[in-house]
Amino acid sequence: MSATQQNATMTLALAQERTEPNGFARWWSRNWHPVVFVVAVLALWWVATALKWVQPFIIPSPGDTWNAFADNVPYLMQHTWVTTYETVIGFVIAVVVGLFVAVVMVYSKGLEQTLYPVILFAQVIPKIAIAPLFVVWLGFGASPKILVAVLMAFFPVVISGLAGLRTVDPEILQLTSTMGAGKFKTFLKVRLPASLPELLSGLKVAATLAVTGAVVGEFVGANEGLGYVILQANGNLDTAMLFAALIIMSLMGVVLFAIIQIAEKFLIPWHSSKRDVAAATVRL
Repeated sequence: MSATQQNATMTLALAQERTEPNGFARWWSRNWHPVVFVVAVLALWWVATALKWVQPFIIPSPGDTWNAFADNVPYLMQHTWVTTYETVIGFVIAVVVGLFVAVVMVYSKGLEQTLYPVILFAQVIPKIAIAPLFVVWLGFGASPKILVAVLMAFFPVVISGLAGLRTVDPEILQLTSTMGAGKFKTFLKVRLPASLPELLSGLKVAATLAVTGAVVGEFVGANEGLGYVILQANGNLDTAMLFAALIIMSLMGVVLFAIIQIAEKFLIPWHSSKRDVAAATVRL
């Protein structure tokens, strides 16, 4: 590389460092929209309850909701842990089984024609309708809640995995075959990396659905978990506790979504969506 090219490269790097925001400025440039929206919703909530536009037994004030949480931290954390355990186990099982089924269907047309209608039929069935059967079959422990979470998260994993594994250009597959790569090596080196953008998008959806599935299972039959807390609060007309449990449940889904979002940045930094975000940040 000539001296002129080196100087040009250094000048470009310095210009990017000057234009790209750092630290809090970068975070704020990416997240100010949702932050402002959440603040606006909280302000409207506070105004509506302070001016008595709605009765407290319908919508509690932010202060009452916070007090319900602060006064019952050990109680809520105990039940949050139960729901978190059911959600994570159900999500992991759904990912492992769902990805396996997607791989099997990609490599076997006959199995795809057999399994796909069954999976679609199982997805259409309302989970709240079959959850009582799981309680009858498996009892009141964690197993039926985990199973409902698996069923809720399974379909997005299968569909996204199937779509991702099929995004590979057939010419690339032919090239790897002519170079002597077997199916397993082609899967690890070509198909799996190419499927990650689609698969990770499906995992984000599956993570939030797994939380819903665990809570739905707790609605049907449980003596612990956030679903149980919500049912108890609803029966006692304790809307402050109900709102506190709902907020915790929502935060749980947001945390799982964020974990996958962070993993996505490390696993597919080469993807166009990541380059677009970086470019937008520089422009801002």
